[in-house]
Amino acid sequence: MQLSEIYQLVEEDLAKLESRIKSVSEVDFSGVAELLDYSLKGGGKRIRPVLTLLSGRFYHYNLELLLPMATAVELMHTATLVHDDSIDNSPIRRGRPTINSIWGEDKAVLLGDYLFAKAGEFATSTGNLRVTRLFTQTLGTISAGELSQSFDAFNLEQTRDHYLGRISSKTASLFSLATESGAILSQAPEESIKILKEYGYNLGIAFQIVDDILDFIGTEEEMGKPTGSDLAQGTLTLPAMLLVEHGPEDNPVKELFNNRDMPQRDKQKKIKQAIELVRNSSIVKQCYEVASDYAAKACHNLKLLPDNPSRQALKDLADLVISRKR
Repeated sequence: MQLSEIYQLVEEDLAKLESRIKSVSEVDFSGVAELLDYSLKGGGKRIRPVLTLLSGRFYHYNLELLLPMATAVELMHTATLVHDDSIDNSPIRRGRPTINSIWGEDKAVLLGDYLFAKAGEFATSTGNLRVTRLFTQTLGTISAGELSQSFDAFNLEQTRDHYLGRISSKTASLFSLATESGAILSQAPEESIKILKEYGYNLGIAFQIVDDILDFIGTEEEMGKPTGSDLAQGTLTLPAMLLVEHGPEDNPVKELFNNRDMPQRDKQKKIKQAIELVRNSSIVKQCYEVASDYAAKACHNLKLLPDNPSRQALKDLADLVISRKR
């Protein structure tokens, strides 16, 4: 199953989404249009807005409400990436130079703020107070997750619960916003809203775990950024955590985190050693098993929703998320 096959259900509406996103860059402010155009044409699979549209297809599919919300979700996601790159001083995203590497950190931060504001504008245009409140709560949750990650940088004293809490805030919250808002705007009953919210949350956890695996086993061409980026930033992900727990005495992750100011050449050497150790161990398999468990949780109650093509599409999407580079 390919992503394009899953997207067929909402293909026409995705074209309308792209038009909405493009309209955001059509501004008269000097220099702003160029930054917006660059950031909004950065690629991406549009998984989050597709989740909003698919979740809205179980009951009353009102595109006049779902389309602006799907746009808001994608703009929020783009804003988080712009801010993340600035915080991490990342030079590459999706195979292209980042906003901060071209225009500087100050422009990147302000651009991210602008995108958040436009996302909020689209969310409020639904006229639904519940969805608007959910949008602002999610923004707060993501920001708190980013702060938590910053405070925990190069901290080895993190548990599995710490890790899950962080990716819940930074990734799963936006996935659940996408699915919950789609359900609310389609006038779904409360039980169905809960099912779709939980689907989004658990799918988001699975998605991030797989992303963290790919940071070790992917290639720079596939990822659009250097492998080992999380280690370089001092972010302890599940594969690195397992390597700390079960790795050798001269553990490269421990050495890297305990000597964060080591010369860049030594740092890259430790990252390379960690990548090789993870690739040549059972850690990758263990992490995929955890991701698979969350994907299964995501789909567990979908059977209680109306049996329509969207339900199968959500199941197929969960399968696709955990099959990346397996």
